[in-house]
Amino acid sequence: MKSFAKTTLLLGALTGLFLAVGYMLGGRSGAIIALLLATVMNFGMYWFSGSMVLKMQRAVPLDVKAYPHVEKAVKELTVKDNLPMPKLYFVDSPIPNAFATGRSPKHAVVAVTRGITEILNERELRAVIAHELGHVKNYDMLVSTIAAAVGGAISILAEMAFWGGSLFGGSDEEGNNWAGSIAMLILAPFAAMLIQMAVSRSREFGADEHGAHLIGHGGDLASALQKLEDFKPNMAGLQPRPNDQATAHLMFTNMFSMRGLSNLFSTHPSTAARIERLRQFR
Repeated sequence: MKSFAKTTLLLGALTGLFLAVGYMLGGRSGAIIALLLATVMNFGMYWFSGSMVLKMQRAVPLDVKAYPHVEKAVKELTVKDNLPMPKLYFVDSPIPNAFATGRSPKHAVVAVTRGITEILNERELRAVIAHELGHVKNYDMLVSTIAAAVGGAISILAEMAFWGGSLFGGSDEEGNNWAGSIAMLILAPFAAMLIQMAVSRSREFGADEHGAHLIGHGGDLASALQKLEDFKPNMAGLQPRPNDQATAHLMFTNMFSMRGLSNLFSTHPSTAARIERLRQFR
């Protein structure tokens, strides 16, 4: 519940930022136009995201004969969680990870990579699947789309104000407006991005919490996270593809995250923070 409350507050802050920027720079009509443009763009991403991500990851339907324990775990957990059975996919990659996507529980997809099936035992993999079902249950694709739509609208508003309000005209007062518009062009989208990243991290904590409750404890999920974190030094020869970076926010964990990078710019909480929270679920 704590993660849901935090997400609600963050979305409220993002909406407040949008309204403030819209009022200051674009006026009511400009704000509405920007929001409509961003919504249309992100609605397309939301509606077709499932098929797009599968293509980007070169995912194929899971061979249930080769991985019967994956299908069994998903079937048991969806029944327990009162969810429809999602489509199962497999990514033939040595990078250990998993993800869920789809615009609703009825259109959900859960995918695992070859790497994660090789590194985790069945209990740990089951816990990871429970986490991914948490994203499905909580409609996290919709939440992310809302955050992206508002964040995109803020960026459009800032650009509209810069090009439309600062570069045209020539009074002395507009010299100050020009400098202020440059600052707004940079600061408003930057602030929106920070809030979007915070929303993403909050949803990961929420999915961890959901998975722990679904399994009955957080030990197996914490163990899975630690194994993947320990695997990172072995990835020196594995360079991320552009598509790996583009879909990193959907993954169970970001295997290519930069050490020392500020948590403010990360789509995922640190592994240590996630494990610490999961240890509280006994």
